[in-house]
Amino acid sequence: MRSRIAAVFKRLIGRPDLPSMLLCVFLSGCHARNADVQPVIEFTKIPPAAEGGPNKLDSIEGRVTGARSDQQIVLFAKAGTWWIQPMANLPFTKVQTDSSWKNSTHLGTEYAALLVDPGYRPLARMDALPVPGGGVAAVATIKGIAAATAAKVENTTIQFSGYDWKVRDNVGERNGSPLDNDPANVWKDSSGFLHLRIGRKADNWTCSEVIMTRSFGYGTYLFTVRDISHLEPAAVLSIFTWDELSTSQNHREMDIEISRWGEPGDENGQYVVQPYYVPANVSRFSAPSGLLTFSLHWEPEMASFETFRGNAPASGTHAIAKHVFTSGVPSPGSESIRMNMCLFKYSRVPLQNEDEVVIERVQYLP
Repeated sequence: MRSRIAAVFKRLIGRPDLPSMLLCVFLSGCHARNADVQPVIEFTKIPPAAEGGPNKLDSIEGRVTGARSDQQIVLFAKAGTWWIQPMANLPFTKVQTDSSWKNSTHLGTEYAALLVDPGYRPLARMDALPVPGGGVAAVATIKGIAAATAAKVENTTIQFSGYDWKVRDNVGERNGSPLDNDPANVWKDSSGFLHLRIGRKADNWTCSEVIMTRSFGYGTYLFTVRDISHLEPAAVLSIFTWDELSTSQNHREMDIEISRWGEPGDENGQYVVQPYYVPANVSRFSAPSGLLTFSLHWEPEMASFETFRGNAPASGTHAIAKHVFTSGVPSPGSESIRMNMCLFKYSRVPLQNEDEVVIERVQYLP
């Protein structure tokens, strides 16, 4: 294109009858057309169309042409209204040097990507998307793909401790950030014990999660876990109840969590009745080395947590840690037990190595 313009320009320069002003108009017109080229956003991987809850995520990918190096992508998913993705405290998606972008998103019926200038402050929730201008360089939307053609389906199951467990194989939100779950991080050994691992693929950490396919409600839940004292400060083992079908009562979540949350000198265990940001809903404790059994006894308006050395406790066994919650305890619904091994991305001391835990047994007593 430039060579053709140069040839025309040379021919015109040789004509004395052509006004110099016309040459200026001709050349400036070329520059104007180049300046009017607008950036374009496209989607290369589209999540399913579904109004998912806060624990349902998938990956979304695309490319952008014509972007400046200082511009970023802001993602939204539509579930009744437009919600920023993947989280309100993580609003920006970097455009890579090859013009591609990739992130996680909660599911929605439609998805949107905005190319924005530095300093742009997106809203966490909007009834309508903005139009280009005011810091927004380009906007693109696309409908989610039909469920029948969705590529990722959680269909791997494993039998452990007499129960069937679904092995999670998609992106999940845990500990304040979206994380990839890899089924390769879950397996049983020759003794029938369950292994949950934090692995690594290329430059990304991958997590593991299993979900019991049954819901029991009130009763006593026992979890026998091998030595967890080796876990790095950024590693997290979570054993918890979660109701995927209901957002009421904080998804009926109650937790046994083993982590120092990035602080090497902190205690490494806590019992939680959600929401965790209520101080009375969290009880910290120190989990010692060696084989441990964690217990949750759930009854109306009461959740009693205990930790014992060794296998499931016999009558009169002394607990090394315990706490009873009588406020905010959920009632049963469609919750089930989940066990998750992942990292805490906001750790002051970053995770250095792959790691794993071994669950010897899970038991339910009505």
